[in-house]
Amino acid sequence: MSAFARVLSALMLTVVATLAAVAQEVPKPDIPKIKQTKSGKYLGVKEAAALVKAEPSKVLFLDIRTRGEVQFVGYATDIDGVVPFVDMSQFGEWDDTNNRYKLETNPVFSQTVGKALARKGLNKTDKIILMCRSGDRSARAADMLEEAGYTNVYSVYEGFEGDMSPDGRRSLNGWRNAGLPWTYKGNKAKMFVAE
Repeated sequence: MSAFARVLSALMLTVVATLAAVAQEVPKPDIPKIKQTKSGKYLGVKEAAALVKAEPSKVLFLDIRTRGEVQFVGYATDIDGVVPFVDMSQFGEWDDTNNRYKLETNPVFSQTVGKALARKGLNKTDKIILMCRSGDRSARAADMLEEAGYTNVYSVYEGFEGDMSPDGRRSLNGWRNAGLPWTYKGNKAKMFVAE
């Protein structure tokens, strides 16, 4: 390995370590309670993108939104896959409290994440980044994974679409609004398949 390659490698490791340290230092009061995780591990969208770019083989990056959201709203091109944390009930039952179709928790969520890790040659101690619409589902999913023995789970607190603006649009923050790479084009290799 050349001297330049060694220096570049050392610099990349320093950048990744710094990003990871900064990500863990996000104080909980700055993150709305609904988006907080028990572990306190968070990433902004730009931090998540940088970490995935710096360590593509050492990080599992999952979109955990519903299949409908991914198909009709788009998804980050950098994800390893889509594993919905919740999805609409099979027969379209209505949730009067939330004025939407009922959402049911994916009963094989943590097992499917485990299979995605194994396909990538990773395990429960490796970094997992979860992204939902705006950061609340990814927080709940991170907590569920940690309860199942996963030890290094990060929630993208801005989500793919971001937070709601006063005019009722998701335009304040988020992956898509940050100008990070995303697409509507389906990719079967990245879509959830119940196993």
